[in-house]
Amino acid sequence: MLVLSKVQYRRALCVLIGFHVLVIAVSNYLVQLPIQVFGLYTTWGTFSFPFVYLATDLTVRIFGDHKARTIIFGAMLPALITSYVVSALFFEGTFQGFGKLALLNTFIFRIALASFIAYLLGQLVDIKIFSQLRKQTKWWIAPASSTICGNLLDTIVFYGIAFWASSDGFMATHWPEIAAVDYGFKLFVSMLLFLPLYGVLLRAISNQILAEPKLGVIS
Repeated sequence: MLVLSKVQYRRALCVLIGFHVLVIAVSNYLVQLPIQVFGLYTTWGTFSFPFVYLATDLTVRIFGDHKARTIIFGAMLPALITSYVVSALFFEGTFQGFGKLALLNTFIFRIALASFIAYLLGQLVDIKIFSQLRKQTKWWIAPASSTICGNLLDTIVFYGIAFWASSDGFMATHWPEIAAVDYGFKLFVSMLLFLPLYGVLLRAISNQILAEPKLGVIS
């Protein structure tokens, strides 16, 4: 864990909460847009959501597991509201007008609620596993293990709540396939790209976002 001044703490706190909210809101919008990859159904959200696990592991590394849970809880409600507003305004890729915010879109609300629950459970599992394994000699064990388990729980909970018996016939029919492809892609991207990126971003946060050359010891 890094030793931070009050200014550094507030700056890192704002950056990481903002990153969580941004990734969740973007992913909840993109999950409404299905695509095919090598003949398998998935959604554009598959390509963006893995970033939230990168943010979580960086949060645990910088603040420790206790404060990380506080940050996760702090990001939940803003992420839920932002997700619904963005998805309602730009439903199915088209700007709907601000009047749509006065009408409850149950399809979008269900996605936002599913994301809210899945995010909470998945991140708490991710934090628990990461904090237990962060002292391992090999630096990649903690982020790899937490990502595998957290993503699995998050994927099952999210797609089950959001699209089981959904009003959208396509998603109601294909959500198990989409969930399986989503999980597989998340693992592929996380193992090949996010583990190296994790180390790069951790160093960048230490040297640039926190703007101090001496921040203590990274554990």
